Amino acid sequence: MDESSAPRVIDVDPATNLTDLLAARVAADPGATMIERRPAGGGGWVPVTAQEFEDDVVAVAKGLVAHGVEPGTMVGIMSRTRYEWTLLDWAAWSAGAVPVPIYETSSAEQVRWILSDSGVGLLVVETAQHAATVDEVRAELPALTQVLTLDDGAVQELVSAGADVPDEEIRRRRGLADLDDVATLIYTSGTTGTPKGARMTHRNFYSLAVNAVEAVPEVFSEPGGRTLLFMPLAHVFARFIGVLVVAGGTVLAHSPDTKQLLDDLASFRPTYILSVPRVFEKVYNSSEQKASAEGHLKIFHWASATAIAWSRALDTPRGPGPWLRLQHALADRLVYRKLRAALGGNTRWAVSGGGPLGERLGHFYRGNGVTILEGYGLTETTAPTSVNRPTAIRVGSVGKQLPGCAVRIDADGEILVKGHHVFAGYHNNPAETEHAFSDGWFRSGDLGALDDEGYLTITGRKKEIIVTAGGKNVAPAILEDRLRAHALISQCIVVGDQKPFIAALVTLDPEGLPGWCSMHGKPALGVAEAVDDPDVRRALDEAVERANAAVSRAESIRKYSVLDTDFTVENDYLTPSLKVKRNVVLKDYAAEIEKLYAPREDRG
Repeated sequence: MDESSAPRVIDVDPATNLTDLLAARVAADPGATMIERRPAGGGGWVPVTAQEFEDDVVAVAKGLVAHGVEPGTMVGIMSRTRYEWTLLDWAAWSAGAVPVPIYETSSAEQVRWILSDSGVGLLVVETAQHAATVDEVRAELPALTQVLTLDDGAVQELVSAGADVPDEEIRRRRGLADLDDVATLIYTSGTTGTPKGARMTHRNFYSLAVNAVEAVPEVFSEPGGRTLLFMPLAHVFARFIGVLVVAGGTVLAHSPDTKQLLDDLASFRPTYILSVPRVFEKVYNSSEQKASAEGHLKIFHWASATAIAWSRALDTPRGPGPWLRLQHALADRLVYRKLRAALGGNTRWAVSGGGPLGERLGHFYRGNGVTILEGYGLTETTAPTSVNRPTAIRVGSVGKQLPGCAVRIDADGEILVKGHHVFAGYHNNPAETEHAFSDGWFRSGDLGALDDEGYLTITGRKKEIIVTAGGKNVAPAILEDRLRAHALISQCIVVGDQKPFIAALVTLDPEGLPGWCSMHGKPALGVAEAVDDPDVRRALDEAVERANAAVSRAESIRKYSVLDTDFTVENDYLTPSLKVKRNVVLKDYAAEIEKLYAPREDRG
C-alpha cells in the first residue's frame, strides 16, 4: 500500500473559529471543572470551572484590547507550561489576535528572530530573566511596543486595564475569524537552519481536535478524564492538547517544573498523559535502578520480560495462556503497581510522539497496564496525523490516519501528508512554502512505509540518510533510538557519510549515571571519569551490539567515540523540543569524527 486516508467524521462550520469551541464547552456545563491549577502560594489543586475560565479569558482579552491589540496583531508568549499560558492563548484568540509562542529556554538571538519575523507588538514573558533576554535585542525590534511579565503581575495588570472595555467588543472580535484564518504562528525547531514560522489556522486545530476526540473517545472524552500537561506549550503537540481537552471535555492541569513532575503526577492523578519517548525511557531506567538499589533487580527483569511477553500475546489469536496470566498477575502485585503509581496511579493511556518509542518499550508499558499509543506528526500537521487506537494497536507503528488525514509514500520512501490539519504555509517565506508541497501534498522529510492495513511505520529522516563510501544507504534513526534507550546514554549521532563504515558519537546521561553506578556496585563517577571507565565501556559495547542486531552488517556501528560533554539546549546542540542539531554537531565535532576513521598510528 502506498496511500492511506480516513474520512472526516465531523464537519465544522467554516464560519466558526476556536473561540466557538470554547463557548460550546462552557455552554455544555458551565459549572463543570475544566482546569485544575496550583495557587500562587502553593498547596493542592484548585478547580477552575468552565465558566470561571471563560470569565478569566474575557477579562484578559479586554486587557489586550485596552493595551492596543488590534485584530490580527501578533501577541508573543514566552513562558513555562502554566495556567497563565493557556489563559493568554484563549484570551488572544478572543481579542482577535494571533498568539506566537516562544520557548522559555530561547537565546536572545532566537527571541530576536522570532519577534522580528512575526512582527509581535505585545509580548508576555514569565520572569524578569526572560524580560532581560528580550532587552538584549529590544533595540532591533521596532514593532515590539510592550513587554509584560507574569511574575510581576501581568495578568492582573491586563484585567485592570480592560475593566472599561465593553463585553460587546469581545463578542465582536470573537466573530471576526473563520476556519481558514491564521490562529497562531509556531516556529519550527530549527534543526537544520533558521526556524520557520508555520501559519496554523483555526481549521487545523478545531477540525483535527473534534475528529481526534471521535476517533479516540476512550482517551480524550472518557468521563472523568484528566491530563497533566508538562511539555513546553511552545511545542505544537502541547498546544494541540490545549485545544483537544476543550473539545473532549476532559480536565487539564499544568506542571511547569520537571523536578516536581513526579509529585504533580501523584497528586493530580491523570488518566492519560502525553509526552515524548525520552520521558518513557527515563521512567523505565529509573525504575530499574530503584529496583537494583532495593535488591530486587532480578524480580524487575523477570517482570519486564513478563510484561513484554504478555503484550505480545495480546496480539495473537489465542492471547496469553494460563501460565503467563499467572505470572502477569504476580508481576502486577510486585512491580507494575509501583510503576503505575509513579505516573499517578490512574494513568491507563499515554500518547507518545516526537520520535520513535521502540517496540520493546511499547510492549513493556502495555504489559504493565499503561498503554502507550504511539503517533506521528510535525509542526506543519498540527502535531498528529496518525495514531494507534486503544482497539487497534500495532506496537512499533505510529498507527492509522486520524479522520480527515491522508498519507502517501513517495517513490523514494518520503511520507507525504494531506488533510484539514496541514498548515497554510510559512510566514514571510513563499519559496520555502512552495518547496514544501508537491501537487497539494506536504513533504514531511520523513521516510516511512504503510502496511496492507494502513498502519504507518517511520524509518528515518530523508535529509539524515547516510550514504557510505560503498554506496550503502543507512537510516541512522534505528541505531540512534536503540542506543538512547540505554540508561547510560543521553544522545547518539550516527555518522559515516562517504566513509568506509558506520560509526557514532555518544554522550553519557549525567542523570542516569549515578543510578547505573549504584546498580553495578561501583562508586559514583562523574561524566569525565566515566568516559574511560572499563565497566562503562563494556556496557556501551553491549549496547552497541544490541543496537547492531536491528540492522545489517553494512549498516552496523563499527566504532564509536564517547564525548565528555552532553548535547543540551543550553550549549545549542539541542533544539528547545530536544531534537539534536545534527549539522551543528557534525561541524563542531568534525575532528573527533575523523579520528574514528584515521589509521591506528595516526590517532591522537
